[in-house]
Amino acid sequence: MANESEFTLVIEAEKPGKYYWKDLWLYRELFYFLAWRDVLVRYKQTVLGIMWSVLRPFLAMVIFTVIFGKLAKLPSDGVPYPILVYCAMLPWQFFSTSFSDCSTSLVRNKNLISKIYFPRIVIPTSTVIVSIIDFLISIVIFAGIMIWYRYVPSWQIVFIPILMLTALLTSMGLGLWLSAVNVKYRDIRYITPFIVRFGIYISPVGFSSTIIPEKWRLLYSLNPMVGVIDGFRWAVLGGSHNVNWLGFVCSTVVTIVLFLLGVWFFRRSERTFADVI
Repeated sequence: MANESEFTLVIEAEKPGKYYWKDLWLYRELFYFLAWRDVLVRYKQTVLGIMWSVLRPFLAMVIFTVIFGKLAKLPSDGVPYPILVYCAMLPWQFFSTSFSDCSTSLVRNKNLISKIYFPRIVIPTSTVIVSIIDFLISIVIFAGIMIWYRYVPSWQIVFIPILMLTALLTSMGLGLWLSAVNVKYRDIRYITPFIVRFGIYISPVGFSSTIIPEKWRLLYSLNPMVGVIDGFRWAVLGGSHNVNWLGFVCSTVVTIVLFLLGVWFFRRSERTFADVI
């Protein structure tokens, strides 16, 4: 009879990624829990509550309308300037909120990461739910603004969900990169607000992208949010807003590449999250 000490128990890790995507479905309840928790935290114990999701784009619309519409007198493609700006603020607000929340999500949930196993990508993706709720609330206000100006949207409005998916992929692509880097280098949290504040001025939020000279239009479209904002305006304003379709395709390609690279980098880095965080 063999001695008990002669046997050795060896525990081997599963092949990386073998059941990873399948586990995403198995941990769907964790996704729901984290998303609902983020919604509660966002609006709990606030004076104005859910109205914050309305005030931010509305105040930005007023400021940009005064600066670019009244003072700079930039063209508005034949539509009221507040509609031109708010139409761009909707996808931008969605992008900036989901990007900011995604990039800091891992550090905010470090206790959870260090204790149990689950696909780490559940954490940054669950933060998107708050942005979706903000967007749905803001779009109701936008409908009120259009009624005030007696402006009827075009039939292309049916393409808005596809355009919002593009904005989501853009925010997740960049957010996954920064969330993974933020685990090791905590000063990333100072870079994220800078990207959002700088990005709103280099994106056609307060103005129409038609003011960009034709020879620079393709280069300008390397900013993935240019295609999203131009597409959103086209979907809502119809023929009143001209779209550079070559630039739109360029922005969409950049978005897809950013997202795929973001997922790849996140998957490559997440094996060390529990050790580093």
